[in-house]
Amino acid sequence: MEHTYQYSWIISFITLPIPMVIGGGLLLFPTATKKFRRMLSFLSVFLLSIVMLFAINLLLQQINRHSIYQSVWSWTINNDFSLEFGFLIDPLTSIMLILITTVGIMVLIYSDNYMSHDKGYLRFFAYMSFFNSSMVGLVSSSNLIQIYFFWELVGMCSYLLIGFWFTRPVVGNACQKAFITNRVGDFGFLLGILGLYWITGSLEFRDLFEIVKNLIYNNKVDLLFVTLCSLLLFSGAVAKSAQFPLHIWLPDAMEGPTPISALIHAATMVAAGVFLVARLLPLFRVIPYIMNLIALIGLVTLLLGATLALAQKDIKKSLAYSTMSQLGYMILALGMGSARPSLFHLITHAYSKALLFLGSGSIIHSMEAIVGYSPHKSQNMGLMGGLTKHVPITKISFLLGTLSLSGIPPFACFWSKDEILSDSWLYSPIFAIIACYTAGLTAFYMFRIYLLTFEGHLNIHFQDYSGKKSSSFYSISLWGKGGSRSIKKTNYFLTFLIINTNKRASFFWKKTYRADLNVRKSSSTFHISYLNNIFFPYPQEANNTMLVPMLVLALFTLFIGFIGSPFNQEEEGLDILSKLLTPSLYFLDQNSKESTDCYQFLTNATFSVSIAFFGIFIASFLYKPVYSSLQNLDFLNLAVKKGFQKIIRDKIIYIIYDWSYNRGYIDALYAKSLISGLRGLAEFTHFFDKQVIDRIINGLGFTGFFLGEGIKYVGGGRISSYLLFYLFSIFIFLLVTNNILLLHRNI
Repeated sequence: MEHTYQYSWIISFITLPIPMVIGGGLLLFPTATKKFRRMLSFLSVFLLSIVMLFAINLLLQQINRHSIYQSVWSWTINNDFSLEFGFLIDPLTSIMLILITTVGIMVLIYSDNYMSHDKGYLRFFAYMSFFNSSMVGLVSSSNLIQIYFFWELVGMCSYLLIGFWFTRPVVGNACQKAFITNRVGDFGFLLGILGLYWITGSLEFRDLFEIVKNLIYNNKVDLLFVTLCSLLLFSGAVAKSAQFPLHIWLPDAMEGPTPISALIHAATMVAAGVFLVARLLPLFRVIPYIMNLIALIGLVTLLLGATLALAQKDIKKSLAYSTMSQLGYMILALGMGSARPSLFHLITHAYSKALLFLGSGSIIHSMEAIVGYSPHKSQNMGLMGGLTKHVPITKISFLLGTLSLSGIPPFACFWSKDEILSDSWLYSPIFAIIACYTAGLTAFYMFRIYLLTFEGHLNIHFQDYSGKKSSSFYSISLWGKGGSRSIKKTNYFLTFLIINTNKRASFFWKKTYRADLNVRKSSSTFHISYLNNIFFPYPQEANNTMLVPMLVLALFTLFIGFIGSPFNQEEEGLDILSKLLTPSLYFLDQNSKESTDCYQFLTNATFSVSIAFFGIFIASFLYKPVYSSLQNLDFLNLAVKKGFQKIIRDKIIYIIYDWSYNRGYIDALYAKSLISGLRGLAEFTHFFDKQVIDRIINGLGFTGFFLGEGIKYVGGGRISSYLLFYLFSIFIFLLVTNNILLLHRNI
């Protein structure tokens, strides 16, 4: 085992040759390199598979021996300063390595077909391989400065991948927004590292935790300064894991390719912030109020993310806000001191959300045949519907991920989210109520996404975006009801739904519209439906290269939750996950976990599942076509007569919808306060510099110039003239002085 650990540092560099070979090849031999693009993509998958095998071996050894291994070597030594790099293997590292490699392999295989049409195919795989290397290095780092080094590399890869299609202005704005927002948190992270080094003189985790603990208990350090340093460290996690108030970059990051969203912005990079808080949990535990603040930030984030996901039209942005909300659950659990449920939810959510993003990519890939290559249309759930018959495998996979995220047993997220909800009742009833309410919202907006995408009927009155009028909002399939080849004629024959990106108005039209066939060239074949010389393309299921990773992730979604199931306990009362995590750094003061009472578990599970089913019922009532007939019931007609429906619509639905669709007005607030304020300050500084500072300097220069020009004509080179001027000046001086003295004497 020691021999394996000794050389385990190599795994950080296994995938590094791919970006080096691709980058050098595209620079020196672009034509030849592009001919071997499939081979290079296969090599990237193969090398990441080797890393996965290493990670599995390390995980098995962790389970069997419960040991922590750390290898450190000096990189820079200068007097008393020594900068060390090392490799730390503990249960937290092992779990993260498995997560990164398994999801990464599935995404790379999926991307081979998804990105096959793109001219930047090789560049995409180079970025992905470099990101995987950076992420592996981050989770295996043994000290803070090393984590910060890989932290910045991961951020750089995220910037490059979000801005992959940089020719589109909106993509350029999105990657810049993500980069700048993360730099805010990273600057605080760096200040926190420097502050703790000033206090302790060490950056190694074990030494750092012990020194800070002793200093605080012996009152040898300023507690306020330690608290400030800890908050600065936490700010890095806030930015990376899209926590309030630095969450604004995550929805815009969806402008990148969908596989990027599945890997970086759902499973791995955004999980780096949760990983950092878990790694530093021994430090946070000994500092008063820090844990409470972490829990509060997580609570606000999970509620805010859930409310902002309610009315999004873009399927990827809806999933992005869902990711933000679930990350809030993880941070909340860490703030409550429940590290095991937090990491358990990190694992289950990563596989479930990766499945959902890959499923959305399959949907987007098929929708491009209908509306053309336009993200505003191919990702718009209002233009979807009736996909069940055409993409059945994608539909089943997406449904499994939806059920998991909604907290329905026996899917993965049920087991982890249920533990977080149970622990929240012990921590604070107020926190628990908000967390349970958000769980119901999660089930609602996830089934909203599912029903709008695959069922596609929405029959509810909403106010127009401009606030001028209300209209019925119907979302039906572009290729006919339920994807049928025949289209029934009605009084208002609807064959194409027009949705403007700025308005939510859509009506039943008498006029027939031809579907847009301006599609991107692709190797896929799309079927066409004909009716009276009007043709409608409809999508086809993706090929096996995209479906196999989705099915594998669906299996993970089905079974990965059982590793932490309370029914999977051994004689010691520990399940596999608890047994694995026992010797980790953040469990130094906790050697065992109490076994779960079966009755208590069933009670908590019944309550959480009931909340989830209530959210699903509300979503089905509002969005599924079968429930539209309920509007003819007498009690609803009575409600209309009493004006209750108008009150609900005007006072509640509109407010919630506008709040959600406008992102809680937080982006607008930042734009007015920060962006406009900084821009105004810059304009004022520019004006002051040009009109005041420059004018003073230029005025002094011109004054000196004109004085010099005038004086040069006075000097003629004759001494007699100089003496005359000198005597005249003395005479004037004496005359003036004499007059002043006489005036003073008279006074």
